[in-house]
Amino acid sequence: MNTNLMLIGGERIAGNGGSRDVFNPTTGQVFASISEASKAQVDDAVSAARAAQPHWAAMAPLERAAIMHRISALISENAEELARIVVQEQGKPINEARGEVAGAAGFFSYYAEFARRIQGEILPSDARGEQIWIQRVPVGVVAAIIPWNYPAALVSRKVAPSMIAGNTIVLKPHEETPLSALYMGKLFMDAGVPAGVINIVTGAGAEIGEALTSHADVDLITMTGSVPTGKRIMATAANNLVPVSLELGGKAPFIVMDDCDIDLAVRSAVTSRYMNCGQVCICNERTLVHERVYDQFVEKFVAASRALRLGDPLSEQTDLGPKVSQRELEKVERIVEAAIKEGAEPLLQGGRPETPPVKGGYWMTPTVLTGVKPSMAIMQDEIFGPVVPVMRVESFDEALSVANDSRYGLSAYLFTNDFAKIMRAVNDINFGEVYINRVGPESLQGFHNGYRNSGLGGDDGIHGLEAFLRKKTVYANYSGTSPVALMPYAE
Repeated sequence: MNTNLMLIGGERIAGNGGSRDVFNPTTGQVFASISEASKAQVDDAVSAARAAQPHWAAMAPLERAAIMHRISALISENAEELARIVVQEQGKPINEARGEVAGAAGFFSYYAEFARRIQGEILPSDARGEQIWIQRVPVGVVAAIIPWNYPAALVSRKVAPSMIAGNTIVLKPHEETPLSALYMGKLFMDAGVPAGVINIVTGAGAEIGEALTSHADVDLITMTGSVPTGKRIMATAANNLVPVSLELGGKAPFIVMDDCDIDLAVRSAVTSRYMNCGQVCICNERTLVHERVYDQFVEKFVAASRALRLGDPLSEQTDLGPKVSQRELEKVERIVEAAIKEGAEPLLQGGRPETPPVKGGYWMTPTVLTGVKPSMAIMQDEIFGPVVPVMRVESFDEALSVANDSRYGLSAYLFTNDFAKIMRAVNDINFGEVYINRVGPESLQGFHNGYRNSGLGGDDGIHGLEAFLRKKTVYANYSGTSPVALMPYAE
């Protein structure tokens, strides 16, 4: 089976919208070519999802869960192959890719457990011989858009809750990293997913993403990506009054207080900043360090940054792989250049290595900037690369103020052993996720949500599942007479 074909209506189908080369970030060379959907094929995918949804929703939840468990098992059985696909198209180190694939399997096994947990409510009525039922029912057809930084795990994050809720889905992976999703399409078929329940279309966001999210027969849009794209999707969805769930990135503050375990804070800051070459929405984007431990922290952090092993991401010895694309590499270079012009001081000047691990790749070594101020663009705009501004703060109050001075509001970190500071952070840090003395990734049973420009709605856990369900109210009268005359009002 050609695993680079789309999945529409239970069949592997070539796209009619032209072809696209897929580049390996390690070499900068084309290593695959795929066909992309036409707008007519987007219509076909949505129609297939619409036709399949009533039967899928009518199945017993345990039947749906059994298929999901098979998907989880197949992902695990094919984990190494899928992880290598992730590395080839996205560039993260193989050890991180294996962790991503394990998470991709975990989403299906986790949400399969909700087969017995999606509950309704029974309320007393104002009338005799009547009950009020509030049911949680599928929304219908889901449109899902995912980015390039986690091309396997984010497929599962969207598809698994949609399936257990009884929805069908049309998913569009990012045009630069489509292969993981297309490969998973084969696993969905092997697991026995009925035709039309999961559909995967490829293509550019401006064309195919737009066609999908503006489709009149879509009932929910769930998207992870950039703020501009999220705003366009939200505006488009308004035309059809379609609910949206958006996760749009972040500018996570990483607060280090003088009473914390400095070595733990340094290790955590390094992990949080440099995992996936800094291309994670919950990454440590601005490090705020108390002045009493600032010098000690910075010295250790810079040393740890220098010690990271840049190399072929297929090597298990590699800590830092390439950026995902030439475009992203150049974007981060411009951010660093602008920060230095604004007055930031490069304590560790990274950038493109003189001798790259593999010729032609999109390589970038860590940069550590000091002398930064909260108003600088480097402290306000998402970097999404191995660059970290470190700022000295005089007090916990100043750290809180700088942390909250952001148009983003996804994740925040605090390292302290002072319980009073911990509780103040819980109450006063205005972010959707707060990590105390630890870093991500987030847990399946948590709720991954952001405030402000980081989006609305959210993913994971029972609260993430709620986005894929809607409520239906039923007035069940068994009295044999109409209660209307007895009611104090009627609309």
